[in-house]
Amino acid sequence: MSKVIKYMPELQGDEQLTIARIMTEMSEEQAEQFARVYRERRKDETTVLLTTLLAFVGIAGVNRFYLGQAGMGIAYLFTAGFCLIGTIVDIFNYTSLTGGYNEKQALDVSMVIQGAFPFQLQTGDE
Repeated sequence: MSKVIKYMPELQGDEQLTIARIMTEMSEEQAEQFARVYRERRKDETTVLLTTLLAFVGIAGVNRFYLGQAGMGIAYLFTAGFCLIGTIVDIFNYTSLTGGYNEKQALDVSMVIQGAFPFQLQTGDE
């Protein structure tokens, strides 16, 4: 948990716990790189909610495009958010939509970081 607090103090709740679990096996260098890349890729819940609300002014599906779900974005766009029913569901589920996206990004970033910066065992002989 200390690496999360050190490198990403802005995280809270479930996201903080998820990232702490991912960062436990990382070295300090890996954790620093992970924090930098993840911070750029993660999406904010407020932005997802605001893009979801755009459906009520005639532009449905922007939230799905924002979360990288182009297929659902197109479906929402052409069906007016499944006649606004899908949009209303998304309003109540925006936190889980964002959390799912962010968790996937965190796992992807950790795989890249651990591949680019292989973990080196620290011994007392150095």
